Amino acid sequence: MQFDLLIKGGRVIDPASGLDAQRDVAIADGRVAAIDAAIDAEASGEVVDARDCIVTPGLVDLHSHVYWGGTSLGVDADRLAARSGTTTFIDAGSAGAGNFLGFRRHVIERSKVRILAYVNISFAGIFGFAKSVSVGECSDLRLCEPRETVAAVREHADVVVGVKVRSGKHAGGTSGIAPVDLALEAADKVGLPLMAHIDEPPPGRSEVLPRLRRGDILTHCFRPFPNAPVFASGAVRPDMRLAHERGVIFDIGHGMGSFDFEVAKAMLAEGLAPDVISSDVHLYCVDGPAFDILVCMSKLMALGMPLVEVLRAATVAPANAIARPELGVLEVGGIGDVAVLRQLPGRFTFVDAVGSSLVSDRRLVSNGIVIGGKWWPNEAPDHNETERFEPHAHHTHVEVAARHFGK
Repeated sequence: MQFDLLIKGGRVIDPASGLDAQRDVAIADGRVAAIDAAIDAEASGEVVDARDCIVTPGLVDLHSHVYWGGTSLGVDADRLAARSGTTTFIDAGSAGAGNFLGFRRHVIERSKVRILAYVNISFAGIFGFAKSVSVGECSDLRLCEPRETVAAVREHADVVVGVKVRSGKHAGGTSGIAPVDLALEAADKVGLPLMAHIDEPPPGRSEVLPRLRRGDILTHCFRPFPNAPVFASGAVRPDMRLAHERGVIFDIGHGMGSFDFEVAKAMLAEGLAPDVISSDVHLYCVDGPAFDILVCMSKLMALGMPLVEVLRAATVAPANAIARPELGVLEVGGIGDVAVLRQLPGRFTFVDAVGSSLVSDRRLVSNGIVIGGKWWPNEAPDHNETERFEPHAHHTHVEVAARHFGK
């Protein structure tokens, strides 16, 4: 056989190259071998029927938490991959210098799906995260040691894409802006971007934004009040616009509490669409309201963002943000990572982080993914999970984990 796998008859959308046409995609030896209008099925050992489907580069989730079993918020990337069309999960600082080796050995190296990571400025990573337990990893500045962070980044340079800091009342207590400054020192030393989380003040958005450099990532860019990016009138705050103009990357990072439909509407109306759509998927939002990156992408489509731009924000844009140009593209000779998606018609109710609802007549779903040239079908095609979303505010961490992972 000339090819190992043939994805036939789909609408190929590659935002990086501008390709949007019906094409067949052939894979051989883990790489894209051909993209053509008609490739003979007899030339391939396996054929995937992609009629009525969107064939696009494997999705890159820039903000996830997949150090499962090692941190309280981690979920299993392999369990989510085919369901969500994701071929690369980027962990956003679940581990710090003190436990990154465990994350690498026990999760990253054993996973079938690709996992890259930011190193948390906190030595312990995100260690106290649950509905009933909230101990911010940056609340004790003794844990924020940039020399240890730099050493961890250098030791694991092949899988590390940057430095992560979570600042705010929940993540940093009374530490204010200090964790951001320490994280910036570390990121500057290793020549990598900083991903900055902001929750509720202090520090305020106006303290964090001026510090961020071109190529740094502001995650939770459409978060609700307080620290929202818009005034009550809906006008975008000037510091947000200035930050974006100088090259700060805006990332959704939906998560449990960081995406507000009204804020998103206002930002989109002002021409500030997100550069990156990510899920911030973790144990406390994987069953809602975020679910996975496809649900998050579907919400942005429901708010009026065009399909191609939504795909761009989940493929080439996050790949560029982490300086991994081989990811997020579909080109001959490139890595054989592909997502086969569909726009499913129906009536879908989406919920944001503050409990508001939005009804849409379509959503994106996954038929499966190709990782390294191998077809991985979605064997859990139930698409009604958004309708069954029930907050589990009164459950213990043990109960939530048992429900998700099984006893």
